[in-house]
Amino acid sequence: MLRLGRRVIGLDSAAAHYVAALHSTEQEVPGLDRREVLQFRRIQLLGATGTVVMAVSALGVGAQPVHQNPVSGVPVFGLFARLPTSMLAMCMIGVVAVVAAWLLMGRFAIGSVGGAPSHRITRSQLDRTLLLWVTPLIVAPPMFSNDVYSYLAQSEITRRGMDPYVVGPATGLGLSNVLTNNVPNIWRETPAPYGPLFLWIGRGIAEITGDNIIFGVWSHRLLELGGMALIVWALPRLARRCGVAPVSALWLGAANPLVLFHLVAGAHNDTLMLGLMLFGLEFCLRALAGGPEAEPGAPPGLDGRAWALMVLGAVLITLAALVKLPAIVALAFVGMALARRRGSTFGSLVVAAAVLGVIAGATMLLISWSSGLGFGWIYTLSTNTAVNSWMSLPTALGIATGFGGVLLGLGDHTNALLSITRPIAQVVAAYISLRMLVATWTGRLHLIGALGLSLGAIVLLSAVVQPWYLLWAIVPLAAWATTPAFRVPAVAFSVVVGVLQMPRGADFAVVQIVEAALAAVVVSAIFIAMTRNTLPWRNPSPEGS
Repeated sequence: MLRLGRRVIGLDSAAAHYVAALHSTEQEVPGLDRREVLQFRRIQLLGATGTVVMAVSALGVGAQPVHQNPVSGVPVFGLFARLPTSMLAMCMIGVVAVVAAWLLMGRFAIGSVGGAPSHRITRSQLDRTLLLWVTPLIVAPPMFSNDVYSYLAQSEITRRGMDPYVVGPATGLGLSNVLTNNVPNIWRETPAPYGPLFLWIGRGIAEITGDNIIFGVWSHRLLELGGMALIVWALPRLARRCGVAPVSALWLGAANPLVLFHLVAGAHNDTLMLGLMLFGLEFCLRALAGGPEAEPGAPPGLDGRAWALMVLGAVLITLAALVKLPAIVALAFVGMALARRRGSTFGSLVVAAAVLGVIAGATMLLISWSSGLGFGWIYTLSTNTAVNSWMSLPTALGIATGFGGVLLGLGDHTNALLSITRPIAQVVAAYISLRMLVATWTGRLHLIGALGLSLGAIVLLSAVVQPWYLLWAIVPLAAWATTPAFRVPAVAFSVVVGVLQMPRGADFAVVQIVEAALAAVVVSAIFIAMTRNTLPWRNPSPEGS
């Protein structure tokens, strides 16, 4: 029985872990030749044009505020809102242009499906491209989500001294409040599901911006851009530790259309969570550098500098969890890597768990006490389950089975089925995470890869999956997983979801969506035909010529 238990949790598995095949070391390759540089500049221009078109269309079909809309009634600019179908088509064309440019740039970052590129863009080329594409989306109205207006309302509730984990915008601010009116109806009565650090920062933003919605939105955008900067700083460093080309990781993890559309244009606080988590992981790995994986003869203990880096990294990861709780999973994997660094014994595991637990607990207590918000957020984490998400595997299975029962005349038992599928999915996610933790402890998987796979399981098997939630897994895995078995599904998911999302999530008739989509298809087909010889739509030759 003991042997069976060890085999189930992965302690008796073969030395080569079965998911290790997702990773391979990438080789350095030369930079672009003259012809490829010209093609790359055209790709840059295509993506920049796409984001500009999206920013302009957002004046008509973006998630604009109900009140304090700066273009409402303004000559020329106010016209955009009166042309919803045309603006929707314009937005779709811009989205397709950005996605196409990203895919074309991928030829010079990770290569084609068949193999690695013979020439690769430099870090500076990718950084400049990312900045060029992001800039129009920074100044545009929010797109693809109204969540930023919930942030503003919850921050104002906090500023007024009320508990945002007890009262929602309608109760705390009143239905007549300008901030409440911009919150979608489904969220007006719900308390905040976010950690105290995020709402503490939000309270500071509310102190500065008051009920000025435009300044409030831009302030939250700047906050998320700070998180984006942390991602761009940490991701290539983590990739180098995993033997992955930094440009490859940044292409998939930072220039990804889902990052541009949802984290930047949508101003989601997941950006700050991911940035702090990756930032902290880099410091933790610096502390662990020289361990069994790098220097077999190194002493098991950490010196003073390494412990300082470990404490700093653990604090940063805990701060990420105080924005959104799932980031705390990273600390568990750091603990496993620390235990392995100290000898992979049960005693070292207990010590690592105790040390990191004290650091995390002290950080949470300090932030909760300093902010005055306490631990009420722990009880509001399931707020978003009011939405049935088609990307959630247990939810999709429960709804599909319930619909089948209706067709068979057995009645609608969807809710009963969801009460079965969701708990089972949580158990499966916990089991997968346990296997990944054990693989990290035994050294069969790198910390970053195991963490990304665990977060992927947690997201896909949770009750609610929003499009940007998958970035919790895609972004860290971009620094470790290099094979087509990961990259092809990750790229396909990013493309499909990026193209299918509506610029404000809803409020469009089917005929409008069909007409806009047809316009986008026609324009895209014409553009591809016109640029078939100037852009690398086909596989480049091995020499890149």
